[in-house]
Amino acid sequence: QVQLVESGGGLVQAGDSLRLFCVGSGRTFSNGAMGWFRQAPGKEREFVAAISWTGSSTAYADSVKGRFTISRDNAKNTVSLQMNSLKLEDTAVYYCAAARLPQRVVVPTQDYHYGDWGQGTQVTVSS
Repeated sequence: QVQLVESGGGLVQAGDSLRLFCVGSGRTFSNGAMGWFRQAPGKEREFVAAISWTGSSTAYADSVKGRFTISRDNAKNTVSLQMNSLKLEDTAVYYCAAARLPQRVVVPTQDYHYGDWGQGTQVTVSS
């Protein structure tokens, strides 16, 4: 099991940038893929980005491709999400998640592939 704590959320204006952080503890952090999901009010949780355990492979939702970048530092047990050119529709609670092990999918994009979740961090984008 991995304990995950997100940080870095806040209130920004459209077009601004924000960087989210997720620190993990517990089982060996570097063994599995990590992902970011988000949930806006009244909407279902959706996939945002994921990164393989080595960091060599990534996946993004079409809505954030080209604007968001996921990265990880296994030595520091952290995964980050750099968010640029933020839009109003990016407003949501963002969750960090650790993939279940063993995992055949290198970069899972479905939430059922993830077994450990953080508490979430709020990102609000205003006009």
